[in-house]
Amino acid sequence: MSKIFEIRWHGRGGQGAKTAALLFGESAMSTGKYFQAFPEYGPERMGAPVQAFNRLSDSPIILHCGIKEPDVVVVLDPTLLGSQPIMSGLKAEGAIIVNTTMDPKVLYNELGVTTQKVFTVDASGISRAILGRDLPNTPLLGALTKVLGIMTLDDLLSDIKKRLHKKFSDEVVEKNIQSIKKAYEEVQPQSVRSK
Repeated sequence: MSKIFEIRWHGRGGQGAKTAALLFGESAMSTGKYFQAFPEYGPERMGAPVQAFNRLSDSPIILHCGIKEPDVVVVLDPTLLGSQPIMSGLKAEGAIIVNTTMDPKVLYNELGVTTQKVFTVDASGISRAILGRDLPNTPLLGALTKVLGIMTLDDLLSDIKKRLHKKFSDEVVEKNIQSIKKAYEEVQPQSVRSK
């Protein structure tokens, strides 16, 4: 990774977009990368649209501004697809990862994607099945790790375990690890436009 790699997270207040960005950045740091993780603050409240961001690089990052042209967009809440400018600025060679049960081929066409790659994973379903509630942020960490390939799943899991153990019980940590693994295994790609 010779350049700065940028990620934009779209979710709703309470879904953990800010936490996911921070956990992902800290995990990348544990593999020797430099990172930034920050939310975009405004009049957010539970359920309101929110954004969080990551920058990753092999070199120190001196930029301190918003991200307008991300390499990857991660969508925690699929209801935002029709109401927010999710694809805005996404680089032509970029990718979008969406928490949905929708087939990536259908989503590819629905979003009007031209060159970007589309990935889907039922992060909410995984979360409800394993964690007992709809909290798609940790499963999406697994999907993002697989899509990017900039760190191994083992590196991510090792770092996440350490960080989550500071706040949560062994049982909660283990369930989050299971949800990350399952999303890593189940993320579905679609990179060719299908009509």
